[in-house]
Amino acid sequence: MQKMKTKTIKKSEIERKWHLVDAQNKILGRLAGPIARFLIGKDKANFVSYLDCGDYVVVVNAAEIKVTGRKSAQKKYYRHSGYPGGFRETTFKQQMEKDPRKIIRHAVSGMLPKNKFRDPRLARLKIFIDKKHPYENKI
Repeated sequence: MQKMKTKTIKKSEIERKWHLVDAQNKILGRLAGPIARFLIGKDKANFVSYLDCGDYVVVVNAAEIKVTGRKSAQKKYYRHSGYPGGFRETTFKQQMEKDPRKIIRHAVSGMLPKNKFRDPRLARLKIFIDKKHPYENKI
């Protein structure tokens, strides 16, 4: 009887693809889920949890993202500088006017596992406000 062996992937064998995601008229949470899957690499046949084998993701039209219900007025983003009185809150609408890229990054970050691979995965996420991006030759 012959034994079957499962081949595990090594760090040097990881191949990273590029994915283009258009955020025009898409709902924020529905868009963040698939982006997180690409960054993690869960859709690959050689996925292992102990290696970062995810892909690059380019998101275009970030300024066109939508939310349902009254979230544009009610959803808030919080931050703190670490100093007394340094607590700040911003609504979704204010953040969209200031920098819509941070909204998508925050949503995707919340869907990634909280481990040592989170920052390198977020570094592979490229977000652009309009359709123009410098990665045309890679996609």
